[in-house]
Amino acid sequence: MITILRGELFHTPRSPFSDAGALAWFDDGAVAFDDNGGILTTDSYLAVRRIYPDAEVHQVPDAILLPGMVDTHVHYPQLGIIGAMGLRLLEWLQTRTLPEEARLADDTVARETARSFLRQLVANGTTTALVFGSHFPRAQDILFNAAQDSGLRITSGLVVSDRELLPELHRTPEQAYDASEALISRWHERGRLRYAVTPRFSLSCTDGMLEACGAALRARERLFFTTHLNENPDEIRVVAELFPWSRDYLQTYERFSLVGERSIFAHNVHVSDDELSRLATAGACIAHCPSSNSFLGSGLFAMRRHLERGVRFALGSDVGAGTSFSLLSEGQFAYIAQMLRPDGRRLGPAELLYLATAAGARALELSDQVGDFAPGKSADLVLLRPPAGSTLRAVLQRNTSPEARLGAIFTLAREASVCEVRVAGRVVHSTLEAHHDARDRGGAGETPRYRRERRGA
Repeated sequence: MITILRGELFHTPRSPFSDAGALAWFDDGAVAFDDNGGILTTDSYLAVRRIYPDAEVHQVPDAILLPGMVDTHVHYPQLGIIGAMGLRLLEWLQTRTLPEEARLADDTVARETARSFLRQLVANGTTTALVFGSHFPRAQDILFNAAQDSGLRITSGLVVSDRELLPELHRTPEQAYDASEALISRWHERGRLRYAVTPRFSLSCTDGMLEACGAALRARERLFFTTHLNENPDEIRVVAELFPWSRDYLQTYERFSLVGERSIFAHNVHVSDDELSRLATAGACIAHCPSSNSFLGSGLFAMRRHLERGVRFALGSDVGAGTSFSLLSEGQFAYIAQMLRPDGRRLGPAELLYLATAAGARALELSDQVGDFAPGKSADLVLLRPPAGSTLRAVLQRNTSPEARLGAIFTLAREASVCEVRVAGRVVHSTLEAHHDARDRGGAGETPRYRRERRGA
């Protein structure tokens, strides 16, 4: 059976950073996909309907269709500490984050955290994520099990460290390697899951631990690597003290062959031109986490310098220093941060959409599957609907241009606007039964979940 989803539609099949016409918009658009969740065509509703006259049409009043969001940096154990105010990075880690992460030694806590974490991701429209995992192998196993059940596309790995943290979060390099290898064997490329070798950051790792990470990364094909880089001046200073042989932060990873095309580094706020050149040469990517950088007072991302040097980047929520699971919210923070930098790259709505979707898909080597609505890709999508009486609904009623409408969505649409999320065409989250406003009822009782339409109806 072929299914058509109908609504106002936005996506960026090309990069708006290099193509001013990259934003594709249909006021009355549609995505058609098959039983396997593969997109067949994306166009105006009338054009799609002509091609597939017998398809079942799913239509929700005022629906807005976006590609599934791709979060390139988010922490599984940190849901409970969102909003821990008044602290800079290192103090925040010691007093809030590490004690919270130590709680995942308890399997019951880990299981409930994993379920809640994944629910929050999808409730905010995220269908693909690079997840900073747990320091405990059992808790990481629990996350992978829950992720498999959720249907989301999750790349994650055991977080490894052997100094400067709480003792219960430490492992020897040999223990870290063995535990990572066991998890890789069980979960890497199993369904929609993949593995990322994950040292917390150089500050918490000896040379031996980083060497073990390099060995784990080389032991299996198509593994990813993720960690933190150049987030905070105090962090950079301590790293320099701990690695006196290194000329900068990046070299602490380069020495152990951890910088490549599948390497995604979170933050990179305080970066030298030399580091940018080397990141570009290696093909590495940055997870840009603007709400976290603001919340911890770490600084404002040098987006223009990354663009000029050819360093790829995409959005990450960085929960729990990040303030929301919503990449729409993160896009708004990215916009604000660039407006505040004297050399900031002024962003438009198309660039924000690209950073929240297609850029992340490219970073995770999934751009052949997700990130936009091109035929042949997977029907990973978010259905938004402005809540009745909301500011978003009022603003959209007054604006007709696609840029103004998409700008309002990034500024105002949050979890309450996410009505349905699909991965490969299958519903993984829905609140549509809860919508019963007067416009939908039309005075005739409760609204069905969808308005369905077939040929001749």
